[in-house]
Amino acid sequence: MAKCKETLAITNHRVIAEDINEHETVYGGRILEILDGTASTSAARLARTQTVTAAIDDVNFIAPFALHDSFCVESYVTGVGTHSIEVFAKVVGEHLLTGERFLGMTAFFTFVILDKSVEPEPIIPESNEEKMLCKGYEQRRKRKKAALNDRLSFNQQLSIDLPY
Repeated sequence: MAKCKETLAITNHRVIAEDINEHETVYGGRILEILDGTASTSAARLARTQTVTAAIDDVNFIAPFALHDSFCVESYVTGVGTHSIEVFAKVVGEHLLTGERFLGMTAFFTFVILDKSVEPEPIIPESNEEKMLCKGYEQRRKRKKAALNDRLSFNQQLSIDLPY
């Protein structure tokens, strides 16, 4: 069994002009790119084999990041299926000119293990945050499975005919 903290991955990023959109805040897609890379490290630390991002759920943009801010992405495993791994990611911002810290974003990632002979080991939460998040894993998993079935049905009704 692995502890959540053994899967912890941290990425720090200082906001620069190239990150900024027309609203003078960090482009959401840029943050998601950084989150995916950090979360994939957490999944790999548990699986120790190749994984792929299968879903990003419950993306919650809480507060924007601007020039002269930095943000820290923290991710760790919060749930384990037969061949899937759930990773929670949060983004904590800091206004570098004042030192004020704030919660900017949260999301859950689902990674699938490519090698079907590998089953991830169970995860052990220790901190209050880890316990709270791991406790909700089964409920989130059921909700995600139902949503997946809805998406599969939806996808079958979409046209892929020209023009595309």
